[in-house]
Amino acid sequence: MTKQKLAPTIHTFKSAEAGIMVNGYLIETSDHIVAVDSALIESAARELRKQFDSLGKPLAFVLITHGHPDHYNGLTQLTAGMNVDIISTPETDRVIRESDLVKEKQWSAVFGEEWPKKRTFPNRTLKDGESVSIDGLTFTVHHLGLGESNSDSYWVMDGGGKRVAFIGDVVLNRVHAYGSDAHTFEWLRNLDRLITELQGFDRIYPGHGDSGGIELLEWQKSYLQELRGTINNLAKGRPELSEDEKAELVDHMNGKFPNTKLDFLLINSADPVAKELARNG
Repeated sequence: MTKQKLAPTIHTFKSAEAGIMVNGYLIETSDHIVAVDSALIESAARELRKQFDSLGKPLAFVLITHGHPDHYNGLTQLTAGMNVDIISTPETDRVIRESDLVKEKQWSAVFGEEWPKKRTFPNRTLKDGESVSIDGLTFTVHHLGLGESNSDSYWVMDGGGKRVAFIGDVVLNRVHAYGSDAHTFEWLRNLDRLITELQGFDRIYPGHGDSGGIELLEWQKSYLQELRGTINNLAKGRPELSEDEKAELVDHMNGKFPNTKLDFLLINSADPVAKELARNG
């Protein structure tokens, strides 16, 4: 008798340590676990591994959405003692390897012992449109390119009566944008693309904040448009903002988007986005 494949259960791991609030996902299939992204700091990675262990099923593979360390730093602990594929696009793999030491220099002093001394990188890549399958589920990667990071992608899960998307930081739902990579024009273009491509999906799972539907993409688009317009008005063509102007930016964006978290991301994004806007006229 053929064993019936159970519908997948998607467990959301929310890492609130250090105020970062990163989402990692553990997809429980009939016989395995598939992970999407991980965590930033050591204590969060331990909690993610603890949640994985509690499910009592082997890890099939890990899918990575983009190359920011809050989504791959926890891989070492998550996959400890296992020989599993950690899969990304070739472009995301390149970004991780090229920027990892820079990110360590930037953030290890901030997080101290919480910053993982060993980071684990993808060991397998799939090109745009390629897939991997397990237990009746198919996961297909879609390359987006420049956006919130220097190489964004998203994963579509088909099967088990569900069609959902894991979009990484294309959306930071109700969290201030990380604009430090300064590709907000491309980010807006990606949002327009996904608003079309993800119509009719059962659920959209972002890298930060709660999951939902197309409204997540619409929210992020309106946020970025307001961010760009406000910085443009404050900077008046200059490539940076004064401290007073940054404070004004924070007050304005929090007024427009109440209950939005992580003001420091907004402050850190102000000058890079100002430079992007000045560069592009």
